[in-house]
Amino acid sequence: MDDELQSNMEEDDPLPKLRNNDRSHQARYRNTLSIRPEEDQMSEGSEVMDGSVVSSVTDKYGFISGETEGVDPIVDVEILRRRESKWLEMLSEWDSYMMKNYKKVRERCRKGIPPSVRARAWLHLCGAKYQMENPENKNTFRKLCASRGEQRWTDDIEKDLHRNFPTHELFGGEYEKIGQGELFRVLKAYSVLNPVDGYCQAQAPLAALLLMNMPSEQAFWCLVAICDKYIPGYYSPGMEAIQLDGDILFGLLKKVAPRVHKHLKSQEIEPILYMTEWFLCLFARTLPWPSVLRIWDMFCCEGVKVLFRVALVLLKMALPRKVRRKCPSMYETLDVLKHLPANICSEELLIPEVLRLNITEDDMEREHRKQLKRRKAIQQEKNSR
Repeated sequence: MDDELQSNMEEDDPLPKLRNNDRSHQARYRNTLSIRPEEDQMSEGSEVMDGSVVSSVTDKYGFISGETEGVDPIVDVEILRRRESKWLEMLSEWDSYMMKNYKKVRERCRKGIPPSVRARAWLHLCGAKYQMENPENKNTFRKLCASRGEQRWTDDIEKDLHRNFPTHELFGGEYEKIGQGELFRVLKAYSVLNPVDGYCQAQAPLAALLLMNMPSEQAFWCLVAICDKYIPGYYSPGMEAIQLDGDILFGLLKKVAPRVHKHLKSQEIEPILYMTEWFLCLFARTLPWPSVLRIWDMFCCEGVKVLFRVALVLLKMALPRKVRRKCPSMYETLDVLKHLPANICSEELLIPEVLRLNITEDDMEREHRKQLKRRKAIQQEKNSR
């Protein structure tokens, strides 16, 4: 952080609890794959929508090209209304549900959050609403936006603005300047909050997706929760956290689809070659929009384990025996994984497969401990030389 920015903020630092003074370039690994939304100090109340930037949509999701048309399953209106009613009741009694009936919350997230309450639900699930309503954070977002960000980060953010969902009305249509302006504000604010990691290109689609669903301040706090709590270290220099999760994914694949595992291993295909964009962008750049939203519904509730489940299903279904036979080298295999067959990515097929995948949370935690122990042993050996 440069001297001018430091002097501007030291009198009234808006980040007394969020700013980590001990952040460094060392790898940050989570202690567990588990994630539970905060069960204390969660607040209730209606959303504050002041200052929001709302885009009228050209199709259901706001994409100008209508590229999502025809991929949505038919939803019974009465069922949708009942789900909305249940969610509204749950949101009004959030603390009670999270402390006493978390499994019900998880079940409803897995069924899909109704679009009308999705933004509110995400805010509650990831804890962003608590951060927003913390009196100490009242003006944090505004002050971060007003701060002078580090030039290298702001330059990179500017360069990437036009690359994020240009077929969406908010970023490439009638509201392009407004949407890109809000995207810049959110990403710059995070780079000021976390000057060590700064900005990573893969954060932009996350922030853009959030802005499609909520105002900029809410999107910012959700981004903070995702980057710092759900996927810590993913955007840090060296990307060691994502490499660790790639090793975990590969270890789990041996249990879920041993022949696919053997195929990838025989061709010496490192997980980082195919899973990086999946995990860094939370599948926002990989899957059809209905599938992306369903995955985010579950991810906000259950955390990174959802990403593993989705990735395992995609690997298993993308590389059946007949496809593996047509992939004599890593180039053909990686091409299949880069251009996933449309049929396996649809919400109707993918989500049920993710939910019925034969892998337990204990399996994931066991593999996580195994890979973490292995990686630490390798590091200790390097240090002893």
